[in-house]
Amino acid sequence: MAQHKKKYLDPEKLKQIGSLEIAARQVVEGLRIGSHKSPARGISSEFSAYRQYVAGDETKHIDWKAYARFNRYYIKQFDAETNFIANLLVDGSKSMTYGSNPKNLTKLEYAKFMAASLAYLTINQGDSAGVGMFDGELSNYVNPKSSMSVLNDISDQLEQLEPRPRTNVGGILHDFAHRMSKRGFVMLFSDLFDNTEEFMNGLSHLRYGGHNVILFHILDDYELNFPLNGMWKFLGLEGEGELVTQPARVRENYLKELESFVNDIKSSCAKNEVDYVLVNTNDPVEKTISDYLLRRTAMAKSR
Repeated sequence: MAQHKKKYLDPEKLKQIGSLEIAARQVVEGLRIGSHKSPARGISSEFSAYRQYVAGDETKHIDWKAYARFNRYYIKQFDAETNFIANLLVDGSKSMTYGSNPKNLTKLEYAKFMAASLAYLTINQGDSAGVGMFDGELSNYVNPKSSMSVLNDISDQLEQLEPRPRTNVGGILHDFAHRMSKRGFVMLFSDLFDNTEEFMNGLSHLRYGGHNVILFHILDDYELNFPLNGMWKFLGLEGEGELVTQPARVRENYLKELESFVNDIKSSCAKNEVDYVLVNTNDPVEKTISDYLLRRTAMAKSR
């Protein structure tokens, strides 16, 4: 029987992001040592084991005594390195099903490909990754593991996700903060079309718990630029009703409101030391990931 192809583990996409493995390691190390002031700094930093040096590793961790004995470069690993856990949370609400161009991914499909790709990068560098979806509640949750086999479970759960109207996302993030027994990374993928204040309070709780938080704010190109003309009917995807109008008449006010919305989220993220990444679904998934990782690597090196 032919094996079911894993939709979100596209070999071509994984090949394209494969060259970013070194950047991913550098980002993780940079965040651990304080590329922004992580409350987890210094946690579990006792020496644990060795691994062989690979290009891109920090040379300061080379054990020169081991090199003298074996004529090979070895890196000292610490518990903080071996226990890195990433939880990737995907917004599965109805608003995420929007896509302006049938040839492009919807916001939800884009978020799923991003989550699967980042899970792959995390696990491929020897760390643990898990994925969960949220709307009115946390669902389809896959516990973090470091084995490659967990990627199949992650892809299966992403495929099974059924979008629903969303309520109380802030409460879900609070509950998730209590669920996480070990400090690690939380990566969120959402359009944030919800009660923004409650959502950001949930992010604050995660940061207070000592977790590094990365927010990927995913919007469609039409939502970002509103390039519409003529008469349009707008349908609310989460029960908001419908509106018939000429976009040209409201474009200026819409773009001002969008700018204010994005700036409020950016400010709240900066205050809570949460990484904020604005994502346009017009951009290839691998480009969004590479741009973020390379930017974080540059920031980590500059500290």
